[in-house]
Amino acid sequence: MDLVDINKHVGNTVISDKNRSAPIGVFDSGVGGLSVYLHLTQQLPTERYVYYADTLNVPYGNRDSEDIEALTLKAVEWLHQQGCKLIVIACNSASAYALDTARRCYPHIPIVGLVPALKPAVLASKSGHVAVLATKATLNGTLLNDVIANFAQPNNTVVTKYFDPQLVPWVEAGMSEQDETAQRLRQQVRIFANEGVDQLVLGCTHYPFFKTFLLDEIAQQQLSIQVIDSGQAIAERVRQLLIANNLSASLMSEKRENLTQKTSNKNTITRPPLTFHATKYSDRLCALVERLLGTEMALRYYSL
Repeated sequence: MDLVDINKHVGNTVISDKNRSAPIGVFDSGVGGLSVYLHLTQQLPTERYVYYADTLNVPYGNRDSEDIEALTLKAVEWLHQQGCKLIVIACNSASAYALDTARRCYPHIPIVGLVPALKPAVLASKSGHVAVLATKATLNGTLLNDVIANFAQPNNTVVTKYFDPQLVPWVEAGMSEQDETAQRLRQQVRIFANEGVDQLVLGCTHYPFFKTFLLDEIAQQQLSIQVIDSGQAIAERVRQLLIANNLSASLMSEKRENLTQKTSNKNTITRPPLTFHATKYSDRLCALVERLLGTEMALRYYSL
């Protein structure tokens, strides 16, 4: 997984508990970034999170680069106004076309962007052939193609790009295994295997939600393909940045016993509720968010 970020040290700036208790901003054009949020809460359960979903303009993957950049900068500015101490652009398309500009506009905020996890796939591949599932914007973007040119090709690795415009709608519709998209995905996995692909990279934040489906299909067909999801690496990099910049909520001087509830068998962490903001709401959106996150997640909805 390649993560592109700003690691700007605080220097002599005094960091207070107010800074450490500030939220982490997570942005995506839709709900796919919730897969990244879930990884973040696993590694950083006591942090607060603000999620910005640009559901009015989703999807970004089919837009031109100027539109993607403008919409991304609008989202980053909004998260900045909310006082976020770190921002995750949890959208591969937005990262591909707007990350560099966002870093220039907000040099004082650590910003983490996404690139499909091609490097670890290349390193793990024994066949020398990997495949990347992503949107058109990501597949055509310079971030991914720079990794192909500067890492995959020098390592004699063939990279197959694959785009299916129905994958994101399929996830949001509930991922029925009887759907035509599911059948097409099964067939494509077999094609990858026949071509010698042994590493499959999920290059869109929606796609980890069907990772279990892929793994089940690969196991049933007895194929030698590994599926790579970059969410865990993203969360680890965020953790490192928070510590490096002295911004981790775990460093707060005040006691946080209210976050830990002791049971007879183990300690459990009560996560702060996710503050979810969307540019367009519907009953379907709320149901989708709750289905993807699970009923155990606490949510607070706000309209922009």
